[in-house]
Amino acid sequence: MSLDTLITHNLMSPAQARPDRGGCALVLMGGGARTAYQAGVLKALAMMHTHWCAEGKVQRPAFPFRWLLGTSAGALNAAFLASRADQGLMAFHDLTAFWSTLRSRKVYHLEAPRWVRASRLFAGLTLARQVRRHHALLDTLPLVATLHQAIDLRALQQNLLEGHIEALGVTASSYSTGEHWTFCQTRPGSPITPWHRPGRRADFQPVTIEHLMASSAIPFLFPAVPLWVDGHREHFGDGSMRQLSPLSPAIQFGARRILTIGVGQPQRTGLAARMAGEPTAGTIAGHAMACVFHDTLMADVEQTQRVSQTVAQLPPELAAALPYRPVQVLALQPSFSLDELTRKHIACLPAPTRNTLIGLGALDTGRGAAGSAASLASYLMFEPPFVNALIELGEHDAWRRQAELKAFFTADGTKPGQDAVP
Repeated sequence: MSLDTLITHNLMSPAQARPDRGGCALVLMGGGARTAYQAGVLKALAMMHTHWCAEGKVQRPAFPFRWLLGTSAGALNAAFLASRADQGLMAFHDLTAFWSTLRSRKVYHLEAPRWVRASRLFAGLTLARQVRRHHALLDTLPLVATLHQAIDLRALQQNLLEGHIEALGVTASSYSTGEHWTFCQTRPGSPITPWHRPGRRADFQPVTIEHLMASSAIPFLFPAVPLWVDGHREHFGDGSMRQLSPLSPAIQFGARRILTIGVGQPQRTGLAARMAGEPTAGTIAGHAMACVFHDTLMADVEQTQRVSQTVAQLPPELAAALPYRPVQVLALQPSFSLDELTRKHIACLPAPTRNTLIGLGALDTGRGAAGSAASLASYLMFEPPFVNALIELGEHDAWRRQAELKAFFTADGTKPGQDAVP
């Protein structure tokens, strides 16, 4: 989130209604199959929330988020939860069940004979044929069918009407103009109006499966998706591309507390010692994917916290005159290297995908090439052993930070009448 967002939204738009301080936003980042990690975090959070309710720390085990914002595969998770928000905490358990039953064949299709692994030429020809047919390396029609079965858009609208949630926002990147669009479906009567900032803007319209496919269209791998904006059609791809302010939509809606879950890669110093020679095609591709999906979240969180702390330190008289209050942000990311986790399950990668990547030289499990063996594959491996390992890691990380989560969702650490400061 930029300082421009804070100033423009909070100082230049005083007429917009302010939400109560109990409102919390959930911001989910993308990362292909890696986003199963988010289901594990939220499953653990549901269990914690039930316990806090028994302790009297929260009033009732209802759905704890008012705004759901998602990018890429995180948008799929956000929409799934929005469609089941009326079920309260059970929505998080349902999300875990959805991921546990997922398979790569339900997400994409790749036609590749076994012999493509023998030659980069054969592998290249196979992918060229895929591109001619689908305008991308993978056919994503299976994902369209999966989302139609998993996400009830009518229930999503009903949950907005009944006030279980205030808004769902899905971010995608326009290949036509380079702008980031956040497509928002809101509760009727919402005082928030569409915003337009340099390089990013919002449009309020019903979220459809097409919006979700656009947001999660990984560049090169998944085809671009056409959407109508400003009365004309533009083609969109993964919302993680060039996303500089992932927390901005939540701030625009007036959230004062934001829980964000990314699937970024922890420091890879342990892997560097084992890397030998020049980087392989897989290493470079994995690094490029990491740049697309993960590089901006923690920087945005850090800046939000820094600006909030600065505002909180202003003299009370000056702070009281401002229509802005500090924003409390809690960010969770994997504590364990996802490259290492992927290497343990690399055999689960579907044979056509594995054979093609091997043929291209983008999946090298030898020569100590840990990074190239895992980074690219981790976005495409939707098989249960890997998905369940990610869910378990998410649960572990959430329980490890239980004290922080408790302070975030309960009155602990927040004085009455004041917003919490990170």
